[in-house]
Amino acid sequence: MSSDDEGGGEEYLFKIVIIGDSAVGKSNLLSRYARNEFNPHSKATIGVEFQTQSMEIDGKEVKAQIWDTAGQERFRAVTSAYYRGAVGALIVYDISRRTTFDSVGRWLDELKTHSDTTVARMLVGNKCDLESIRDVSVEEGKSLAESEGLFFMETSALDSTNVKKAFELVIREIYNNVSRKVLNSDTYKAELTVNRVITFIHKVKMRPSHFC
Repeated sequence: MSSDDEGGGEEYLFKIVIIGDSAVGKSNLLSRYARNEFNPHSKATIGVEFQTQSMEIDGKEVKAQIWDTAGQERFRAVTSAYYRGAVGALIVYDISRRTTFDSVGRWLDELKTHSDTTVARMLVGNKCDLESIRDVSVEEGKSLAESEGLFFMETSALDSTNVKKAFELVIREIYNNVSRKVLNSDTYKAELTVNRVITFIHKVKMRPSHFC
């Protein structure tokens, strides 16, 4: 949801990345959230694609620039640069493929290596519509998230389960932390007089839980 640009209010721009192994559904999660679309024949992402979504929080326009990074190993060197500046991340695995869950630790390490700052991180167990062939339990996902200090949610890009909720929870967490620590500072007020659109790079306090 966008606010009226003529109102003179502030705008916030947050960069969020979606990471995880190939074919876990990263692109369909983004297309479901951004355009309410799902492509069952979605091709592997080459390099990086992004969508910008707006929502209104406390009467202010908050924009999330959401980057969909390729999961294939051969693109890793190309996409690593796009972690820089991210203040949020969704680490995605496929609940029907344990190997993608086992890779989460490596993706977390990579995020830590290439990020400029601590980011709001959510562990996402995608494809929860595939309950009949589930290979990773909800309890396992929740336990990993708690041990790593992540939010956790199971989603389905196919039937829209928790997709909007997952993205908006991360966006709101970033905004809430920025609001508490930045909005009343003289530095923030000075920056606003120069440029109404500010990208915040900010350390975010994490809370675990939230699951399907």
